[in-house]
Amino acid sequence: MFSFFNWHGFLTLFYKETWRFIKVSMQTILAPTITVLLYLVVFASVLSERVEVYPGVSYTSFLIPGLIMMAILQNAFSNTSSSLFQSKQNGNILFTLLSPISSLEFYLAYVAASLVRGIMVGSCVWLVNLFFFDIPMTYPLFVILFAVFGSLLLGALGLIASIYADKWDHLSTFQNFVILPLSFLSGVFYSINDLPGIWSQLSWYNPFFYIIDGFRYGFLGISDANASISLVVVVCFFLFISALNIWMLKTGYKLRE
Repeated sequence: MFSFFNWHGFLTLFYKETWRFIKVSMQTILAPTITVLLYLVVFASVLSERVEVYPGVSYTSFLIPGLIMMAILQNAFSNTSSSLFQSKQNGNILFTLLSPISSLEFYLAYVAASLVRGIMVGSCVWLVNLFFFDIPMTYPLFVILFAVFGSLLLGALGLIASIYADKWDHLSTFQNFVILPLSFLSGVFYSINDLPGIWSQLSWYNPFFYIIDGFRYGFLGISDANASISLVVVVCFFLFISALNIWMLKTGYKLRE
């Protein structure tokens, strides 16, 4: 079964991509964890007693799941985008492309490594917060599913960004003007129902909103959208981005030129 799949090649590339960020865990794991804690200290200390998004839910309890998922998404994206683009710049991507690894195996190895990094960062943020706050987890299965598919989706988007980019500036532009705004405007710090008119309506077209909202539902049991529908939206978007990735890898778009 699955004899057509090159497990050795997949696992080798996956190990390489995973070990790449583990070797610099101070930068890839610890630094993002501290950044999220700083967000929490600033926003929770100032707004915890003044803002109530959902009845009976403290602002700190509302904020923590959003910050955890934001860290997961940003680090999953950074893992694939920085790794593949650096390989393009150094020219060693040719050795990987010439190896007996299919486009599917190449894609899966990269996004699997981004999944590991995203989950590791999210787990670290969650564990540290447990020392200071009582964090409920009403539906653990939803927490796991949204964490996994959120990481995979952003890992896939990171691959597209790195394939398309010709310079580090292009990659930074994609991260600063696409990923970062979509993350911040996805309901991490607020409920989209509190937004006025057009801004609330536009938020429903932000795929990151469904990831954040569904992940928060797993913790609090409360959400702005139906969590099951949010999961379907995220999975469908992931499948679409995956198909686009595999097509780009098969055609060698900006990789074999």
